[in-house]
Amino acid sequence: MDQEAPTNPDLVAPLLGVSEDDKSKIFDKGVSHLTVFQTPDRLFESLDYEIIENDLFKQDWRARKKEEVFLYIVTKWAFAFLTGFIIGAAALIINFSVENIAGAKWLVASSYMTSGRTMTAFAIFTALNTGLVFLGAAMTVYLAPSAAGSGVPESKAYLNGIDAPRILEPITMVIKLLGSICVVSAGLYLGKEGPLIHIGSCVAYFLGQGGSLRYHMNWRWLRVFKNDRDRRDLVTCGCAGGVAAAFRAPIGGVLFALEEVTSWWRSALLWRAFFTTAVVAVMLQLGKQFCAQGICGLFGEGGLIMFDISHAYGQFGLLDLFPVVILGVLGGILGSVFNKLNTRVTKCYIYWYLRKPPCVKVIHACLMAILTSACCFWLPFLVKCRPCPDLSDIPGYKCPTHGQTGNFKGFNCPAGQYNDLAGLFFATKDDAVRNLFSFKTYREYHYRSILVFFGVSFIFSLITYGIAVPSGLFIPLIINGASLGRLVGMIMTTTTGNKMDEGYFAVLGAAAFLGGTMRMTVSLCVILLELTNNMLMLPMIMLVLLIAKTVGDIFNSAIWEMYVKIKGYPILEAKPEPFMQQLTAKDAVTTSVVSLSPVEQVSTVLMVLRNTTHNAFPVIGESSTTGRKVFLGLVLRSHLLVLLKNKAFHYASSGSAENSKMLQFTDFAKPATGKSLKIEDIDLRPEEELEFINVRHITNGSPYTVLESASLAKAYTLFRDLGLRHLCVVPREPEEEPIIGVLTRHNFLHENLQNLFPYLMPKKQAAGKTILM
Repeated sequence: MDQEAPTNPDLVAPLLGVSEDDKSKIFDKGVSHLTVFQTPDRLFESLDYEIIENDLFKQDWRARKKEEVFLYIVTKWAFAFLTGFIIGAAALIINFSVENIAGAKWLVASSYMTSGRTMTAFAIFTALNTGLVFLGAAMTVYLAPSAAGSGVPESKAYLNGIDAPRILEPITMVIKLLGSICVVSAGLYLGKEGPLIHIGSCVAYFLGQGGSLRYHMNWRWLRVFKNDRDRRDLVTCGCAGGVAAAFRAPIGGVLFALEEVTSWWRSALLWRAFFTTAVVAVMLQLGKQFCAQGICGLFGEGGLIMFDISHAYGQFGLLDLFPVVILGVLGGILGSVFNKLNTRVTKCYIYWYLRKPPCVKVIHACLMAILTSACCFWLPFLVKCRPCPDLSDIPGYKCPTHGQTGNFKGFNCPAGQYNDLAGLFFATKDDAVRNLFSFKTYREYHYRSILVFFGVSFIFSLITYGIAVPSGLFIPLIINGASLGRLVGMIMTTTTGNKMDEGYFAVLGAAAFLGGTMRMTVSLCVILLELTNNMLMLPMIMLVLLIAKTVGDIFNSAIWEMYVKIKGYPILEAKPEPFMQQLTAKDAVTTSVVSLSPVEQVSTVLMVLRNTTHNAFPVIGESSTTGRKVFLGLVLRSHLLVLLKNKAFHYASSGSAENSKMLQFTDFAKPATGKSLKIEDIDLRPEEELEFINVRHITNGSPYTVLESASLAKAYTLFRDLGLRHLCVVPREPEEEPIIGVLTRHNFLHENLQNLFPYLMPKKQAAGKTILM
């Protein structure tokens, strides 16, 4: 972010290399406020979500024909459809690949075990897992480091107005897809749901940018959206589509985008996001029908419901609420513990990686694969085989099963017996969740087996999420919560005679753990209902989510908020800090700003652009009646660069207020990634620097402003809810200067305000609170 330092003309002039004579000319002309940026090598830029209402914009809008407006609207819907189509295809590819690769791996290992060659089975099992993880980690580390992790913090940062480099580029999307297939197939305690959300954002970003110049995939028919506002809306649809593809939950996807990732919402966006998720749902349904013919290998039928328990009994009584409340409290406590420990582990990884070559990240991932494989393979040998139960009244169940999906694995057991722990460890993570959610399987698992599985899955979820591979947290958290809920259900049904099924408790445990870590309510509730296809569970899921979130909020923040801080994204949260009510907008203005005249000399503009990194400059003119200085609006750096690049000089002798070379509105539209003008691109002759440019027609004459006496909390709410990049602070009674300063994202950050006003901070915060950038 822009780190600004308070300055005055006497201090700024020598830093900019300005002589005393030039300094007096500049400051006398009204360019009396300069800002020196202490860190010119900024990591992040802000996005311009505000509509720049200058003369060119108004002229272009009035000149648009009905056919052009109609085509623009149709294009938005067409891009939403294309986004959903591509996301649905990507989800099918990931699921098809994971199920077939993982299924083939399990079959090979099971065949060797059946023949009594246990060590050979373990060697092949571990080698396959390590090879898959090596491939995924190597691609991530050497081709697209931004593909590591889930991608949810990156999507959230972009929709909050942060333009972080390379987080949504095509190479990130490709490596995310391929890497997710590798690591999920390898059996690591990671999921593909977070990466699918990131992939959805990347797809939408790619279409909204009109392709990519960096990778020579830029086509004219794609170059439609010329501003960050339209691109942001499309990325929101991409996030919603990613959730719909990950969980087969189209409604939950829309609510997830609304509740968790986006910072700005409107009804028109709701319709397009809903349309995108509907397209994703149709794509998945078509994939289900296609695979129902038995031509998808081990993928099966696919489909919309991942863990269908629609047949489950969902009634409950008053006494059943007591164990549910306990489960919600446990989910909130353990979820907050997970957040704290996992973020600490990730920080340790980051600190350790900084001191090592990149290959260490790959080796670390491979070691994690070996350790996971060893635990999953050998731990089932520690439990005794159990006799198969009577499954005559449960259609579709078989005991035991060998080398295939099922609850009752015959893992090295004699005929008629099964290994309950093998049904959880020696299976894909999706199958483990299905086994835990299974109904009418009373005492399917021993207490010791569930406790061992919960402890191992909790530990491996902690230490695996954070390695340099594409990874998601949803499935590991669901596994932790389902095993916890199953354990509570077993205790309740045995000791109190509770009539609720153990599988019912497993679903509620998954909800509790998710609520305790992610702190979402509405979207998680709908996602879980769509996942399980059982509306009868709605009241209990709502109750357990509310309790888990309330308890978790007592201890720390949501997991994604903590990872946003770890990654250093300067996110503006939904609500202002309480101490902001004690400050005014003027208090947050730490520097003065560079101001320009309506007609400015080229040399002055060049000097300002070369020696500051402001992205907007106030335009100050004089009133024709009173002669006082008047604030005319803001002009963007990018627009000034376009004028200079095209040498659109102003000649006062012509008697016209227009520039000699007239430019159209499309000339100032924000280009695709990698093509933005920089001051280094401007090459002018010395005589051209003596010319003038007129900035009136490119000045936003209606920027958002607040009075200097407005509370900082009100300014924060306005800035964040409208997705602004600049908020002008004006005096109540303008006497000398019509504008006091311009607030940017930096001025609202907690860390900046903490340095300025430490006496307003709570004691714990004032003592020092750091984040890893």
